[in-house]
Amino acid sequence: MADLFANFVTLEWKEVAMWIIGAVLIYLAIKKEMEPSLLLPMGFGAILINLPNSGAQHVIDVIFKFGISNEFGELMPLILFIGIGAMIDFTPLLTNPKLMLFGAAAQFGIFFTLCLASLLGFDIKDAASIGIIGAADGPTAIAVSMELGSKYIGAIMVAAYSYMALVPLIQPPIIKLCTTKKERLIRMDNTQGKQPSKLTKILFPIVVTVIVGLVAPDAVALIGFLMFGNLIRECGVLNSLSETAQKVLANLITIFLGLTIASQMRAEDFLKVDTLLIIGLGLFAFIFDTFAGVMLAKFMNLFSKKKINPMIGAAGISAFPMAARVVHKMGLEEDNQNFLLMHSIGVNVSGQIASVIAGGLILTFFSK
Repeated sequence: MADLFANFVTLEWKEVAMWIIGAVLIYLAIKKEMEPSLLLPMGFGAILINLPNSGAQHVIDVIFKFGISNEFGELMPLILFIGIGAMIDFTPLLTNPKLMLFGAAAQFGIFFTLCLASLLGFDIKDAASIGIIGAADGPTAIAVSMELGSKYIGAIMVAAYSYMALVPLIQPPIIKLCTTKKERLIRMDNTQGKQPSKLTKILFPIVVTVIVGLVAPDAVALIGFLMFGNLIRECGVLNSLSETAQKVLANLITIFLGLTIASQMRAEDFLKVDTLLIIGLGLFAFIFDTFAGVMLAKFMNLFSKKKINPMIGAAGISAFPMAARVVHKMGLEEDNQNFLLMHSIGVNVSGQIASVIAGGLILTFFSK
C-alpha cells in the first residue's frame, strides 16, 4: 500500500512548478489558439516528463534520440522543413525582390545577442546557439545548437518554439512602440507586378540552394530540405505529395517535436538561473529582430517616394506565417481597408530564407 503513495512523498516543488508551466502552455494552445499543434504537446509533455519516476521519460528520450540528436542528423527538424517549404509561396517575394532586405534586417538580433551572451560569460558556441533563438525558427535553432554541441539545448529549444508560438503576444506592443499612428496608417499598393513564370518558380529553389551552398556550406541541409519542399509544390506534377507534405507530414512532425522538446524540460535541468537567462536573451533577440525590421522600413521611407508601412518589417522574422498574419491584422485594426497581407507574406518568406542562411553562417564561423 505504501508503494502507491511513494511518489507523493518524493514529489518536489520544482516538478509542480513544471506542471504549472505545462498547464499554461496547454491553456494558450486551447483558449488562445496559439499554435495548438505545437504548444499542446509541449505543455502535456512537460507534465508527463515531470511526474516522479515517470514511465514516459524513456519513450520520449527515445524519440529525442532518433528524431533530434546529432547521432541521426537532427532528422525531424529537417523533415519539417520539407513541409514548411511546401507551404511557402514565393510569388510575393519574386514579384517584389526588395522585400528580401527586411528578411535580412530581421536577423540582426541574432548576432547582437550572440555578442551579448558572450559578454555575459557563455562559451562562444553556447552564445551562438542562444543567439539563433532570435530567428524565431525552431528547426534552425535545433540544428544549430545540436551541431555546436550546446550545453543548453533544452532551454534553447523551448525558447525558440515558445517565442514562435507567442508572436501574436510579443510583436504588437513592440511594433506600436516603434511606429506612429500615421506610419501604421500608410497604405501600400496591392497591385501585383509582373507575375513570375512557372519556370522562374521552379528555378528559384534550385538557384537559392546552389548559391547558399557556395556561400555557407553548413546551411545546405537546412536550405536544401526547405527548397526541396518548395520544389515539390511548384513543379506541378506532385500535387498529392505537396498536400501531404503541407498537412499530414508537417502536422505529424510538429506534434512529435512538441513532445520531444518536453524531454528537455525536466525540472532539475530547466529551473536554473542559466536557463532563465537564456530564455531572457532569446526574448531580447526576438525583440531586437522585430525592431530592426521596422527601423529599416522607416529608414527606407526617408528616401522613397512610395512610402512603406513600417509594420511589414516586423514580418521579417522566420515565424511563418504567424508574423505575416500579425502585421496584416494590425493593419486592419488601424484601417479596415489597409490590406498588408501580400507585402507581409513576401517579407515573411524572405525571413525564412534569411534565418537559414544566418544559421549556416553561424555554423561556418563556430562549428570548427
